[in-house]
Amino acid sequence: MTVKLHFHGAARTVTGSCYLIETEQARVLVDCGMFQGSRSMNQLNYRPFPFEPERLDALVLTHAHIDHTGVVPKLTKHGFKKKIHCTAGTDDLCAIMLPDSGHIQEMEVKQLNIRNARKGNAEIEPIYTLLDATACLELFVPHPYQEWFSPAPGIRMRFWNAGHLLGSSSIETEVDQAGGKPLRILFSGDIGPDNKMLERDPEGPANWDYVICESTYGGHDRFERAPDKRRELLAAELNAAAQRGGALLIPSFAVERTQEVVTDIVMLMEQGKAPKAPLFIDSPLANKATEIFRKHAGELQNGDELARAFASPQVRCTETVEDSKALNRFAGFNIVISASGMAEAGRIRHHLLNHLWQKSTTVLFVGYQGEGTLGAELVKGAKEVRIMGQDVRVAATIRTIDDYSGHADGPELESWIEKRLPIARNLFLTHGEEDRQIALANGIKGRLIAEDRIIRPALDEAYELTGAQARLVEQGSGALPRLDHELVAKPDWNNDYQGALRDLQSALDAAATDKQRGVILRRVRRALTAEDQPPLPPLNVARRRPSRGRSYDEN
Repeated sequence: MTVKLHFHGAARTVTGSCYLIETEQARVLVDCGMFQGSRSMNQLNYRPFPFEPERLDALVLTHAHIDHTGVVPKLTKHGFKKKIHCTAGTDDLCAIMLPDSGHIQEMEVKQLNIRNARKGNAEIEPIYTLLDATACLELFVPHPYQEWFSPAPGIRMRFWNAGHLLGSSSIETEVDQAGGKPLRILFSGDIGPDNKMLERDPEGPANWDYVICESTYGGHDRFERAPDKRRELLAAELNAAAQRGGALLIPSFAVERTQEVVTDIVMLMEQGKAPKAPLFIDSPLANKATEIFRKHAGELQNGDELARAFASPQVRCTETVEDSKALNRFAGFNIVISASGMAEAGRIRHHLLNHLWQKSTTVLFVGYQGEGTLGAELVKGAKEVRIMGQDVRVAATIRTIDDYSGHADGPELESWIEKRLPIARNLFLTHGEEDRQIALANGIKGRLIAEDRIIRPALDEAYELTGAQARLVEQGSGALPRLDHELVAKPDWNNDYQGALRDLQSALDAAATDKQRGVILRRVRRALTAEDQPPLPPLNVARRRPSRGRSYDEN
């Protein structure tokens, strides 16, 4: 039996997880995640799938994070009607996360269509709606950890705790082979780190033909601290932010990261190691997620501490947009935790718009920032950013703490791979940017696995798995790749465009006279109308600025 494995996402990037197992009998999709990052990456979410949804026999999910599940409602909207297999924790979390994603997309498209109407442009449609997301939940089928199930003929799977998120899993897979042993494949999902507050250490068996392993922090040693040391670091940031006297904004994923950070902050306040201050959770999704974590408290480490923290009088939850807007009226030191963790969407963008220009503000990032995101721009030291069509000067103090990452770092990934040995055929490195994948490969080649058995697949490549080693058989989903490989997880033309506009505005602001400003604009005009360039309409900087947020162009 021929077995092909297609890499339709998380290929040399950390988002858009999506793998297709294809045999003569079955087509099973593993994950169906949303791409995040540059405009070019975001546009992939609007383009047709590189496969026919109605021909799939099943979808199996590693966990509930949006970069692994975020376009499941699009999949069902476009014809997929079979079962969606997952753990109970993933089932519960997707029941709140996917409708929330649909609601956000509807609201953001509504705002964009208002701007389009003013310009005379056609309206556009969201990827999917709240109703689409709610409808897809009827297809979910939860399974216990370590219990075999058959999503399609000739394929068996079972879940192992991955230690990354409530319900997160690695997926053990066996594919029947005529006259021989089943082909054994392991999808790592996202692997959790040591010392994670709520999750137990990752589990899983050894002895594989193929392993598909994430590489988010490949080659990077975070030198993770024990829980008390992590809280010491957080306490230092809280005290420094209080000294600045303004808001402390914490962009954070609503599910699990927020619960961990809140638990630690409240503990520090109760112990007198950090100043008591109002702590606002400005995320209806985070509030709903907290209830799910309480429901599953028995499965979690430190579940009792989480429950106590969220009962603290310091913790206040917002629900409505009006509640969120009211937070901007608070003076003095206060803490606002809001999604998204990479500042690419949601209420945190409004708080950044209102506070980034103030020196008293502190922005504390507590997780990974994907290339091309607003969070990555701020961490890299951008002096000015564009948020919802407005240029904002960055006067706030930008800080980061790696200790709350939900991902294993380089040494932990190497240890996880070592525990899966032997790997008879190939190790595929996915879910990581190219430099991280290369670093992880360098750390294990020759020591855990031969260098020529490590593969870093590109977007939409497919490999035939039934030989002695995997063989590349497809390099795109059609005549051309959906996205030029040079643009995967890289800043694109839109990032350059935004930077050029900011540079032009800075030059105009710095000019002493209108005459000097005219000279600058004429120079720009001459560059745009050079002989090797096509003719352009008159320059109108204000008209030509696109939104800094997600792209909603039709494709």
